[in-house]
Amino acid sequence: MKNGCLYRGLTRTVLVMGLCFSGWAPVVLAAPAQKLAVQVTNDSESVLCAEKDNVALTFNSPQVQSFQVQATHPPYIGLITYDQDAPDFTSCDMTADPVFGADHPKRITIFESDDLWIVGFTFNSFWRPNTVPVKIGGKKFEGLHMLQVWVRHQERAEEVLVLYPPDGYWRARPLAYRDMRWTAYGSSFLVGPIETLGRPVVVLNDITFDPETKRFDLSFKQGGTGSVTIKTIDRDRQVLDVTLKNTPKQLPFASFRSMYVTRSNADVADVAWLELNQPGWLETPIMNFKGANVTELWAGRNSASRHNLSAPDMIFGRFSQ
Repeated sequence: MKNGCLYRGLTRTVLVMGLCFSGWAPVVLAAPAQKLAVQVTNDSESVLCAEKDNVALTFNSPQVQSFQVQATHPPYIGLITYDQDAPDFTSCDMTADPVFGADHPKRITIFESDDLWIVGFTFNSFWRPNTVPVKIGGKKFEGLHMLQVWVRHQERAEEVLVLYPPDGYWRARPLAYRDMRWTAYGSSFLVGPIETLGRPVVVLNDITFDPETKRFDLSFKQGGTGSVTIKTIDRDRQVLDVTLKNTPKQLPFASFRSMYVTRSNADVADVAWLELNQPGWLETPIMNFKGANVTELWAGRNSASRHNLSAPDMIFGRFSQ
């Protein structure tokens, strides 16, 4: 599974003492002027390997031109007593993964200010070619497999967002909770026209980042453009504003990827959603979700997991034309 720290195989495993929590609390997004429902399909499959993205939710609508993606701390975040990173390759065969074992990547800081850093990485192997150029402040950088966004918080730097230019995968997390030094990455998402090339991907022509607005401008190979802007980043959540323009209407516009082996070994175990004119939330275990037309969707965990426990829940919403 991809991680913003260094490579796809790295995850965070959490040890916790006496932790048991049930009952998620949705973070309500401000509703757009007119709600728009989108179709979500669930193509998840059961696996034994905790490092495979076997959870797959796909978002479809020919009308959507903007929406929000939100990463929020799980409801039990304040109960975690010990958090450490360690991959779990039990029942995994990683020999066919070109990123597994991609040690000692080349690292370069491609932008730096007093409160914002963009760091690029080039691995010695990856599953797709690193041919997407990244432009910042009139400079162009090529050959990058991964971008990290770091911000300054309380006199130290925190990594909050990751983008993989070769396949269009993103990961987001809020600032670390209270006195925690860090929290884990977990689920991934894609924005833009989704196609399947061995696995779901968004193929990018180029990426431009504007440090002033904290906005990524994207050009898609399948057609059209988009942007991802960091709207809010604090100790509770990170909110990303996404816009799409002239993208192919027949292709999904977003995808959510994660892992699930069992409820106690998962980055996402439950899903909840709102339907148009529905009086309340519906919820079910992620592997039982049959799909729905939603105006908002939450995917996360209601109870402790030994895999990436501090990783955020994810919310998709504010779909609009």
